[in-house]
Amino acid sequence: MEMENFAPIMFAGLVVIMLIGFPVAFSLAALGLFSGFFAIEMGWFPAGFMANLPLNVFGILSNETLLAIPFFTLMGAVLEKCGLAEDMLDSMGQLFGPIRGGLGYSVIIVGFILGAITGTVAGQVIAMAMISLPVMMRYGYNMRYSTGVLAASGTITQLVPPSLVLIVMADQLGTDVGQMYKGAWGPSILQVLIFAIYTFLVARIRPSYVPGVPASARTLTGWALWGKCLRGIIPSAILIFAVLGSMGGLPFMDHAIATPTEAGAMGAVGSLILAAIHRRLNWQMLKEAMDGTMRLTAMVVFILIGSRMFSLVFQGVDGAKWIEHMLSGLPGGQIGFLIVVNIFVFFLAFFLDFFEIAFIILPMLGPVAAKLGIDMVWFGVLLCVNMQTSFMHPPFGFALFYLRGIADTLFKNGALPRKIESRDIYLGAIPWVGLQLLLVAIVIFFPQTVTVFLDKKVVVDVDKVQLEMPAESQGSDNSGMNMEDPFGNQKQATPEEPAPASPAPNADTKQ
Repeated sequence: MEMENFAPIMFAGLVVIMLIGFPVAFSLAALGLFSGFFAIEMGWFPAGFMANLPLNVFGILSNETLLAIPFFTLMGAVLEKCGLAEDMLDSMGQLFGPIRGGLGYSVIIVGFILGAITGTVAGQVIAMAMISLPVMMRYGYNMRYSTGVLAASGTITQLVPPSLVLIVMADQLGTDVGQMYKGAWGPSILQVLIFAIYTFLVARIRPSYVPGVPASARTLTGWALWGKCLRGIIPSAILIFAVLGSMGGLPFMDHAIATPTEAGAMGAVGSLILAAIHRRLNWQMLKEAMDGTMRLTAMVVFILIGSRMFSLVFQGVDGAKWIEHMLSGLPGGQIGFLIVVNIFVFFLAFFLDFFEIAFIILPMLGPVAAKLGIDMVWFGVLLCVNMQTSFMHPPFGFALFYLRGIADTLFKNGALPRKIESRDIYLGAIPWVGLQLLLVAIVIFFPQTVTVFLDKKVVVDVDKVQLEMPAESQGSDNSGMNMEDPFGNQKQATPEEPAPASPAPNADTKQ
């Protein structure tokens, strides 16, 4: 067997072990080690090549950018358990409820706000479904619309800064986290608008699907209602602006005063303060939040270690050259590459979550995209928009699993009048997946949706650069002035030093 034929075999083996269902981190590590020993036996690289593996692992553990993940995860876990979602949904539901589709608008808006401060799909979908699903069923909302909007609004958290996905994307693509956050604001806002427009069209075409809540059902009105809404929004907005602003992740901010790790630590402290303000900070809540943070962080680190073992051997057998040759030769240039990559990632998302795709597939795609002249920030945000559909894919979407589980729990507890069928959940998700794919197409063909908020790059035209030489010293006019020679040494000019003689205009010179 030739070495150039082994890279496709390794990639095929990667697909097979991912489909088996065994934990990806350990499967990748096993495949990488087995392939490495086989390559050594075949003489494709020396045994000393595998000595780079411990250095790679230590490099992962010392990565300061990834250190932000546990901080942001802890921040989201604390805010998820402090009752912020319940307060926001209750107040927003009463504010928008009387208009057609009002409960849908409130779920979308609260999903956007919570996505910016929690960053966890599971907690967001469960919290919103527990509160909004019984209310939607009580007032006659269409079941498929209700399940679809709840699942879709929960996935917004993957795109809205400070998303964990964007931190991983920035690390894998070698870009600045603050720039990645700036680029994600445009698609995030655009996605909320697309969801709201869809709800508006449903309210006009099928008004019976999204009826208004009777005004008599509201327990708060006037300033009392607005005060409750603002009490949930203003502290959250302050925390968002403080965290993102400190790391330069807000639009039109050119400077950062903190690293992502420092900003995450500040966000974790801020979440504890918010929980204390809501009088829900206790040891039990803090223990559960830290336990969830530990589990997620350990999962991310082990997946990254396993993927690094695989990628080290894959690079050793020239797998990167094989990927580059295969993808850079696609017809259509950049557009052809982007279409093929997004279709590939879309189908991978049926079986893998975003961490696995980011750590395994992205290192293979990033160098090819860079060679084609694609902006790395835009490319990362585009893939993030695509990967969030992984939570909505019927029948494998994790958001649908969370919704299925909480719906069964609510029915058993008597909160729902009837059992929700899986068919309603899966069919209800399809229109929202289509809306997310529409956003993918918009980002591809209108890159300004991402780049409009990015820092403008300073472009220097080398052909127009002019170097001006200082005026030549003239005799006694320079008396007593410091002169600097080309080597940076200074000397004192004296009146006794004669001025250098100028050659005659027609004099011949020797080289």
